[in-house]
Amino acid sequence: MRPISQTTTATLLDLRRDFSLSAAVAGLVAVMVSYGGPAAIIFQASAKAGLTPGQLSSWIWAISIGSGLAGLVLSLAYRAPVIVAWSTPGAALLAAGWAAYPYPQAVGAFVLAGAAITLFGATGLFSALMERIPRAVVAAMLAGILFRFGVEVFTALSGAPMLVAPMLACYLAVKRLSPRYAILATLLAGLAASAALGLLHLGAVSAALARPELTRPDFRLGALMGLGVPLFLVTMTGQNATGLGVLRTAGYKTPGGPLVAATGALSTLLAPFGAHGINLAAITAAICTGAEAHADPDRRYVAGVVCGLAYLVVGVFGATLVGVFAALPAPLVAVIAGLALFGALMAGLTQAMDDEPRREAALVTFLVTVSGVTLWGVGSAFWGLVGGVLANAALTARRG
Repeated sequence: MRPISQTTTATLLDLRRDFSLSAAVAGLVAVMVSYGGPAAIIFQASAKAGLTPGQLSSWIWAISIGSGLAGLVLSLAYRAPVIVAWSTPGAALLAAGWAAYPYPQAVGAFVLAGAAITLFGATGLFSALMERIPRAVVAAMLAGILFRFGVEVFTALSGAPMLVAPMLACYLAVKRLSPRYAILATLLAGLAASAALGLLHLGAVSAALARPELTRPDFRLGALMGLGVPLFLVTMTGQNATGLGVLRTAGYKTPGGPLVAATGALSTLLAPFGAHGINLAAITAAICTGAEAHADPDRRYVAGVVCGLAYLVVGVFGATLVGVFAALPAPLVAVIAGLALFGALMAGLTQAMDDEPRREAALVTFLVTVSGVTLWGVGSAFWGLVGGVLANAALTARRG
């Protein structure tokens, strides 16, 4: 076994040899896309939960540092573009139901979800669990969580047509020509329109380092069931399973269990600082695993390394990012958040309705989740899942 110093030197030499501008650009674009759309969902969730600027800055710091460390280390260890990010469906879940729970209780739910992901990734229980819960039901729950974000895009249009209409036009145009950059281009169009309308207030934004805030988790049953369990499910199915699929489609045979367990362990450690979920990326992973990053698949891991380093830099200056988003008009943030989730919403609806024998159970799940019903302090996402499983059992059970 080589000493650590020799191993590190060899790794740096390999990285220098394999470095390419195309892979580096792919890694940077992945980070820009991550913060261009999904970050808006985080700010919506923060506003609805009533977080302080310090708590929000700590949240940005935690998910950025966690994503950066995991992506950097795993990409180097497996020589594959392992792109790690935070849970976008998880952030949407929080934006939909976080207001019902105090911040310490939400942190307790984050710890539970991270620990469960670690356990299921390390032991292989994930596959066993997914065999018990119909895929259509889980997809319908995710679609129900994301539904209101899509609606808010057009609610914002009625409230600020001069700002939102150019953004939608840009989205449709770029989506047709270059889908990968549609959200980023729409954000830039929104910034330009906001500036032209005098809606930007960036004068008070200054470069500031993030200050992590440690919060003691409060483990209450309502938050654990209403936030923790749905957060675990949507992260594993909507992010980790999809992220592994992207890697497999690109031809990488990296073991799934260690990747999921590593991201889950980081989520658990950083949960007291606000990290709601760190997981394998899906959408941005496609940017770094394709031929656009590099013609040689063995050299695309550089994109994962650059992506991880960029996340670390953004995490350090998380307070600045908070200031920038606070200066943006609310309709712009709502539109970017909704458009960024269009793909996930369409996938959820498609998977929910694709399985004909379970279509009605999936519909029950979707409607209960959208309803926002809360029972015994537990939110609608959990009850949607329960309702769908019960409906599926009743409708598909064998008759005597």
